[in-house]
Amino acid sequence: MPSSTVRRCYVGRFAPSPSGPLHLGSLVAAMASYLDARAHRGKWLLRIEDIDTPRVVAGADRVIMGQLQALGMHWDGAPVWQSQRHALYRASFEQLKAKGLVFGCACTRRVLGSGPYAGTCRRQPPPASAIRAWRFIAPAGYEQFNDRWMGPQQQDVQAQAGDFIVKRADGLWAYQFVVVVDDGEQGVTDIVRGADLLDSTARQRVLARALGQTCPRVMHVPLLLDENGRKLSKQNHAPALDVDHALDTLNLAWQNLGFAKLNNADSLQAFWASALQHWARRFNI
Repeated sequence: MPSSTVRRCYVGRFAPSPSGPLHLGSLVAAMASYLDARAHRGKWLLRIEDIDTPRVVAGADRVIMGQLQALGMHWDGAPVWQSQRHALYRASFEQLKAKGLVFGCACTRRVLGSGPYAGTCRRQPPPASAIRAWRFIAPAGYEQFNDRWMGPQQQDVQAQAGDFIVKRADGLWAYQFVVVVDDGEQGVTDIVRGADLLDSTARQRVLARALGQTCPRVMHVPLLLDENGRKLSKQNHAPALDVDHALDTLNLAWQNLGFAKLNNADSLQAFWASALQHWARRFNI
């Protein structure tokens, strides 16, 4: 496909969970997705992934939006909230159900353990009153794809993940399901996110095809780790971004993507202009 066509069609997204303010680790992923979209002259969408309601912190979505704006990162179009898209998820679920690609599961986590799903509910459907969750029937064989950062990847979804949950026992839609539905509905062509989600990609690809969608290109960037070697995260009490010193904060994230500090960038506009040139050169955009 000609590069000019790719640039016209590119749609990327940043999809934070509003469980607290953004920290440096989440900024690394946000920066990579933002730069890749801008380098392709594409759209950069903002999606608030608040479907996991027990983890949502009231007002965190607005804090996140304010942080992005303070750092000079402006999204295209109106943001969307997953909590407002239940009708879309129900319709996609019914589509899978009509195709016989999901089944009700009565198994508890205690019965299943922590490995790939190995229950009997697909072969011996439980009574409707016993159904706790709904699972997608994972196809056998390797799912292969190329990651723009990590290189060629493959995973046998059935063997390594098993039939995975699309609707949870608590009645909430599962992350693996809603993210695929959202990306398809929003026309996302490219996903740039943290390497912790690389393992989810094969599952999301087989689910996307089951829903008649085209699988987006993917790029998984390195994670930022704390002093104990753990992923920097809200659960590990990562501090909120320092937006009062925006250029210092941006340069920290930039260097964690493997680039040299942009010493000559004395404004937000200058930082993004320089970073964009370096990003485009690195990835031959």
